[in-house]
Amino acid sequence: MTMSAEAKHNGSNLQSSQIVALNVGGETFTTTLSTLQKHPRSKLAEMFASGQPKPQTDSEGRYFIDRPGTYFKYILEYLRSNQVPTQCVQDVYKEALFYGIEPLIKELDDSPQIFGEQVARKQFLAQVPHYMENIELMIRIARVEAMASRQSGIMVCVVKTEEDVAKSQDVLNSLDTEKKPVVKFGPWKASPSISDLLDCIKMDVEAKGYRISFQVYASEKGFRFKSIDYFYKFLFTWW
Repeated sequence: MTMSAEAKHNGSNLQSSQIVALNVGGETFTTTLSTLQKHPRSKLAEMFASGQPKPQTDSEGRYFIDRPGTYFKYILEYLRSNQVPTQCVQDVYKEALFYGIEPLIKELDDSPQIFGEQVARKQFLAQVPHYMENIELMIRIARVEAMASRQSGIMVCVVKTEEDVAKSQDVLNSLDTEKKPVVKFGPWKASPSISDLLDCIKMDVEAKGYRISFQVYASEKGFRFKSIDYFYKFLFTWW
């Protein structure tokens, strides 16, 4: 090895073992450059690559990354020891995607939490027509109904099959939907049941920060048919 090559080699070793202080979303971490660059194609490696502009520093000289610090400890632990997190998996998965750490993303893809969400639940909901649009519609109606009230009651019709659609239509025709809007979900061809979809609706509305519950819609004037089974009342609680 020539002297210049040896000097370059030693300089590289020194650089890779350099201590790096980080401020991630207000939480501080200390690690080495080699840990941050463990996966060369990741965004973290790019941030600290030789010749690239480094992240801004805070008042203490720590490199600042504007991401949630709460979950960065799991990212750092994986870079240090290949330990795949079993806590806060959904949130760590988002951070792994942001930092582009492909091996961790693949590991988390196989976890029950991510597999269940990405492969099972989301694939099911993709078969329910206008699912997310109907979630947003429910929220808009609830906010309108919230004036000077503790709760907003939203009527929801859930029909799995075309036969369910026909049965529920008699009730829908008998209602004044201008005064009492009805949000309709379905039909769909996947195996999950009406109760499964109701759980999904509750989960996705709660994920937006709302408090919500549901029950079978109580019989009222206008509900003269057995198809009441397809109608549910969702309650948004505001205070």
